[in-house]
Amino acid sequence: MEVWDRGGKGQCGSDGMASSPEDNTSLSSEKVMHPESSQAKKSQRAEEAAFYMNCRAAYLAVLKSSLENIKSKEQLRLVLQQAGRNPSQKTVNKYWTSQTTTLNFDDFCTILREEKPATKNELLEAFGKIDKDKTGYILHDELYRILTTRGEKMTEDEVNAITEQADFNCGGKLDYNKFCDLYMTTREQCCKTARERLELDSRLKQQQFGNQAEPSSEEITLPVSKPSPRVSRKSDRKLPAAKGDSRTPSRPSSAQSCKASISTTISMAARSNRNTKLIEPDTMKEWHCAQSKGCFYLEEDGEIVSHKYRLHVPQRSTICITIKPLNIHQEEGISCHWLSVDTALYILKENESQENLQLVSFTEQQNQEVSGWKGELGSGVYWLLPFTTGCRLKKVKTQITEEAELVYRDEDGELALTPEFRAALLDIFETIDLDGNGLLCLEEYNFFELRTSGEKCDEEAWAVCKENFDMRRNELTRQGFMDLNLMEANDREGDPSDLWVTLLSLGYNKALEMTEACPFVINIYAEKCKPRIKAMYLEAGSSQLNRAVCKSVVRKGEAKVLDGCENVIVYTYSTGGRVTSVIENKSENKVIIHVNNEQSKNCLSNRGLTVFAVEVAPKSTMVSQHVMPLNEQKEWLYNCVHSLGS
Repeated sequence: MEVWDRGGKGQCGSDGMASSPEDNTSLSSEKVMHPESSQAKKSQRAEEAAFYMNCRAAYLAVLKSSLENIKSKEQLRLVLQQAGRNPSQKTVNKYWTSQTTTLNFDDFCTILREEKPATKNELLEAFGKIDKDKTGYILHDELYRILTTRGEKMTEDEVNAITEQADFNCGGKLDYNKFCDLYMTTREQCCKTARERLELDSRLKQQQFGNQAEPSSEEITLPVSKPSPRVSRKSDRKLPAAKGDSRTPSRPSSAQSCKASISTTISMAARSNRNTKLIEPDTMKEWHCAQSKGCFYLEEDGEIVSHKYRLHVPQRSTICITIKPLNIHQEEGISCHWLSVDTALYILKENESQENLQLVSFTEQQNQEVSGWKGELGSGVYWLLPFTTGCRLKKVKTQITEEAELVYRDEDGELALTPEFRAALLDIFETIDLDGNGLLCLEEYNFFELRTSGEKCDEEAWAVCKENFDMRRNELTRQGFMDLNLMEANDREGDPSDLWVTLLSLGYNKALEMTEACPFVINIYAEKCKPRIKAMYLEAGSSQLNRAVCKSVVRKGEAKVLDGCENVIVYTYSTGGRVTSVIENKSENKVIIHVNNEQSKNCLSNRGLTVFAVEVAPKSTMVSQHVMPLNEQKEWLYNCVHSLGS
């Protein structure tokens, strides 16, 4: 089985937020999104992801690959049935005409958008037109007369197959309420079975490639790039608008259908044996230093959200920039699994237009968990875009045996926070205290609010907080933050629902373990001037970041042209800790590239599968995959074959 990716998945998005009072420079020309539109888009993406999951599950229940075509009316009927549809011959003929020879996966998705499954209310309404007395029953004779003489006529055997079912027939009558219930249950069970079969097969593929994580929604890549909004307490789920019925095949033209391929093999040493070129900050004690914390957050759809930073360099100077996962636990001996998450920073120069950013470099030097860059920067404004591959920060299904308690009643009957919840809140405080001064200013608190509720706290509301909670210099203390959460529990009379919304949106599970977030810390060292760094946004990776990743690999990686197809180039770049491949399509047609990692050893891919395919648009470049070692203490072998699909 293959996963078909039409645009690549990474840290994509465009929700700008929380700009500083003195500078409202935007990271790009993309619009800042309001919480309401952000919520609607998140809901739309969730619906879209579920739709494509069902499409793939149904398609792959009948065909071996999403790149294989439907070749007959019978196959079309079968895949539609697997998707919970009950197509009539008229419906099948509508899409399979005398001119049709094949239908591809895109065609199938378009058909499913057009052929909406009937709801129970629609079925009951149709039966109600026959049952004029509203008895809830239809005589078999009447049902037989209608089904064999009207519309798309059924045969006598087909009608008997319905009336002979004991579950909803009795005394010569059809109980159409029971019939509708069974119909809906059967349809859902059919879809569920197809999805379970898909998940099982995905798990087997993942285990072959060394990835023991459960499959997740990040493996479903939608055919459009999508901004990633904040988590909201309230969600108005909206179905996305249906696409137009396009009959254009998604396959490349026959001129592109050669079986060209290239193979790339890289043998990587264990982490303990790697050489490091990164100069330790200890050698720069006399340099000026600026620091900021931040965090990667994992969205429900697998998208990765993080802070974005504006760096001001007042004069030309040698600069050293580092980023690493942050150990926030206050207690000794408590492990932070996110410390193994890979982190990097892309450094972009702001131009006069403030719209397009120019890639300067990225932190490619590695020293244990620290990723760094050292070089000279001229005076001006730069943007620091944090990046993680998603190899180690991804959705994992874990069995929680017991939900943690957040609040309890003390001896006086008053609500109090449990020690476990207080410890988690202290960790959260350390993460959102970006400047590390032990206090939360309004901007830092608003990053927290936007992430957990989708709303911002204005100056007036902040003044109310100042009257009710402990503050210093107009900034919220740790105790004030604790009391604020206790007030929320009291407002709900001990109901922890809203508290759990906060925790889940910050990457915690129901056992109070941070499993879907990775705090990090950025350090800037300047030899001749005092740098200033400020967090400006909390958003998914923008198109600027995607372009920066691709450009860096094209600039530094090894280029290989597919034999016989000079317009398709695969670039592969390796550091001590990861391998990234990028595909460039110089042709006028989109191309489908098959990616096979079956010969790789001790490897972990952000794709999560051994074999998949990507569709690269004309005149474009996209990331094929990121790969890291499954066990860093052992050698690992990257062996990947890219081949042109037919």
